[in-house]
Amino acid sequence: MKDTPSSTIEEDVQKLRLEGNEAFKGNAWLQAINCYTKAIELHPEEDLAKAVLFKNRAAAFLKLEKFEKAANDCSKAIDICPTDPKALFRRAIAYETLGRVEEAYRDARNAMTSDPGNKELQPLLARLHEKAQEKMRENAKTSVKVEQMMELAFDPSKDAEKRETAMKNLLVLAREKTGADLMFNKGLLTKLKTVLKLEKNQEICLAAIRTISELCQQSDDMTLAILKELGLPWFLDTFNSESEARVNAGQYCLQAILNSLSGMTNKPESKPEKAKCEANKAEIDSLLTFLTFSLTSRTITGQARDAVIELLTRNCHYTTLEWAEQFVKIGGLYKMLEVSSELQEYKYESAMPITDNSKTLASVCLARIYENMYYDEARKNYLEKVDEFVRDKLMAPDIESKVRVTVTITTLLVGALDAGNAMIAKEGVMEMILVMANTEDELQQKVACECLIAAASKKDKVKTIITQGVHILKRLYNSKNDAIRIRALVGLCKLGSSGGTDASIRPFADGSTAKLAEACRRFLINPAKDTDIRRWAAEGLSYLTLDADVKEKLIEDRRALQALLELARTGSQASIYAIVTVLVNLVNAYDKQEIVPEMMELAKFAKHHIPEEHELDDPDFVNKRIEVLAKEGVTSALVALARTESHNCRELIGRVFNAICSQQEQRGRVSQQGGVKALLGLAIEGTDKGKRQAAQALARIGITINPEVAFTGQRCQEAIRPLLFLLHQDYTALENFEAMLALCNLAGVSESIRKRIVKEQGLQKIEIYMYHEHLMLSRASIQCIVNLMLSPEVVNLFEGENDRTKFLVLLCADEDEETVKASAGALAILLSSSTKCADKVFKVSSWQDSLKFLLANPDPDVQHRGLCVVFSLLASSKENAAEIVSSDVFELLLAHSQSSDGSEKKEKLKKIALECLEQAEKWSLVAKAGSVVVQEEEEGLPDLE
Repeated sequence: MKDTPSSTIEEDVQKLRLEGNEAFKGNAWLQAINCYTKAIELHPEEDLAKAVLFKNRAAAFLKLEKFEKAANDCSKAIDICPTDPKALFRRAIAYETLGRVEEAYRDARNAMTSDPGNKELQPLLARLHEKAQEKMRENAKTSVKVEQMMELAFDPSKDAEKRETAMKNLLVLAREKTGADLMFNKGLLTKLKTVLKLEKNQEICLAAIRTISELCQQSDDMTLAILKELGLPWFLDTFNSESEARVNAGQYCLQAILNSLSGMTNKPESKPEKAKCEANKAEIDSLLTFLTFSLTSRTITGQARDAVIELLTRNCHYTTLEWAEQFVKIGGLYKMLEVSSELQEYKYESAMPITDNSKTLASVCLARIYENMYYDEARKNYLEKVDEFVRDKLMAPDIESKVRVTVTITTLLVGALDAGNAMIAKEGVMEMILVMANTEDELQQKVACECLIAAASKKDKVKTIITQGVHILKRLYNSKNDAIRIRALVGLCKLGSSGGTDASIRPFADGSTAKLAEACRRFLINPAKDTDIRRWAAEGLSYLTLDADVKEKLIEDRRALQALLELARTGSQASIYAIVTVLVNLVNAYDKQEIVPEMMELAKFAKHHIPEEHELDDPDFVNKRIEVLAKEGVTSALVALARTESHNCRELIGRVFNAICSQQEQRGRVSQQGGVKALLGLAIEGTDKGKRQAAQALARIGITINPEVAFTGQRCQEAIRPLLFLLHQDYTALENFEAMLALCNLAGVSESIRKRIVKEQGLQKIEIYMYHEHLMLSRASIQCIVNLMLSPEVVNLFEGENDRTKFLVLLCADEDEETVKASAGALAILLSSSTKCADKVFKVSSWQDSLKFLLANPDPDVQHRGLCVVFSLLASSKENAAEIVSSDVFELLLAHSQSSDGSEKKEKLKKIALECLEQAEKWSLVAKAGSVVVQEEEEGLPDLE
């Protein structure tokens, strides 16, 4: 393959640069960035041409308010040409917004030196000079505060309450770069290191850990210095505790370090920056490797181990630090399987401390790692490692190893299902589990029951278990040990529900399902039973509630419902899936297979089994169940559960929320009980189906409730992206329609919201639906654009080289009355602020027909909009006014100016019509003769014969 000639590369670069410039002029900043980026990648030389590309891309980043990226591009341009005034000017603007005033001032001065005649620089330099002076005064005050707080916080002889306050003040000061720099330079790290070793006051320790988290967010250099000074083992020690607050603080601190090194943030949609990850690869690898090897440490608490698992789960995925393959390569998978095989019942010196949540977290992590094995070789390697672990354990003759293998397989079946099924399909494994279930050893019975429950997910396994294991489960249900009884009960529940929602399939005798449900209920509502027993009872119901009879009985049982929701509010990771599955079943929020009548007839002809829906699953019954759940406070329970890292659970929670929000009267309740915050998180992170469900729930809330009330503060901005996510051609018309209505309401809130919608390419997504064949979608799109038209940025886009204005003019003569109103309203707003668009109106061949349609419309509201459009056209220029005056539109205008029936609406229309005539008079196109308006003849035209 021949190298591409340099002349061709230069031509391509030049072409891309010009395309980027055109896109920038048309306010298509993302398109401009793409063009400049391609040009930069093509251009090999670090010369002035490349500096121009960096400068231009920086300008586009500034428009999108991506100031960090703008500053970085300017820096690259300045590296090539240190005195470039435009690059210095743009970096100064970026630095100013980022709060780096001293650096901004320095750049502005250097730019002025390079280009002393630049008038744009003078106000910027004056503003930055004032800010720099103010910053110096603040720095002096901050320096005094830092010294005072450090002296007080680290003196053990001082009063404990004052020391706590001082340490908390240091935490606040660390959030500002000035304060952080001062503390760092005054040896804060050494003092904090000592405090966390010796200090017994937990509040002081927590503030100290959180202070380090804030320091790590200031800059890469500070983070690297902190890592070097303190060392990785020290960070693990910060959360090696049984205190939830301390574990959370330490976990947050390590995540802050990873975020700083990779360019991520704690926002769910945050993505790492490739350049940062490459620059800090050694440190990121060291930190994640250290966490991996800490998984099986016997010297850390169960709570600390859970935090380590959560950190690995969050950062291994390909959407974050893409570390899953490396995790498997260095033996992380084997270590995670070891954690998943641990039992709290085995208490001896070498046992790993775990919590009730450890196995659930391990299963989520195993599933997340498996999800990253996206090619055959990686998946094969994963399964081989699991197989190796199982073989190693089974090689040992003792019962404990077999118990551990069974627990590991259960954990895999709950998370990485394919790997779990592969292991349970191995010769002799199912038989081993059935033998364990049939022993008299309670621990073996317990773990075997759990594995049978998890294994009954595939139809072939269900048949085997029903054939061989039902009598064993029934025997275990008669055990005196509640832990055994409840597990056997859940096993029977799962087997009994294997027909799913098909009312015609009943694996057990009639009435058995009701008896099983009643048994689960007794365990669930009994306050004397521990949380684990009640959690298993909820799992039993999660299978049985596929039966509509069970749903109806449960929804009428207030005591059982409250017990279920109370269990949910604990936020227990182990309980989430079971509880949410019950709720999904109650509101019928699961996917339903669409039944095509023709296929139904074919199935009957072929004598195939046809699923039957239960009469108690009709919409009326489902709506009643939704209403009951909403009134019982299901929202607060869902909010507690929504903190889970499991994407499958997040999807189920989103489904329940959306089902509740399908009832208009329940949306206010969801908003009042904190549902909006939870939904925003669910709409950003999770499966595509889950994000759609949560986004649709948000849209429904945004339609019914004033957005300023539903989405308080910053949430108005945060709701935009999920709503735009629903504007997808492959999604349902209802999802598109509801998203559009919610965006319409949001666009009417403020200019900052409208700017954010435009920034997220919202206008382009919305206006696609203007051409949609579905009337309601087309109408909603135009109504949304009416509110967006209040933004100068949208007006600028309409002024570009496009047919947007033309299409609005054509729509003013549409058959649908609401479409006409919306189009005329949008056009009226547009023309009132843009003479360029007024000129475009006359380039539409049928402009007269559209205006006449508006002015002669029987609806006074349409007439009002039409008169406003005409007024703006008359006011835009003399040429445009002359076009109106010489057309048939003028006759209708005259008619409006002389018509009145005394009604308020008619008087208002007459007033606007007279204002239009006054505007024409100002251009000397018409003259008043008494009460009659006379059109003036233009000079230079011959008389017609």
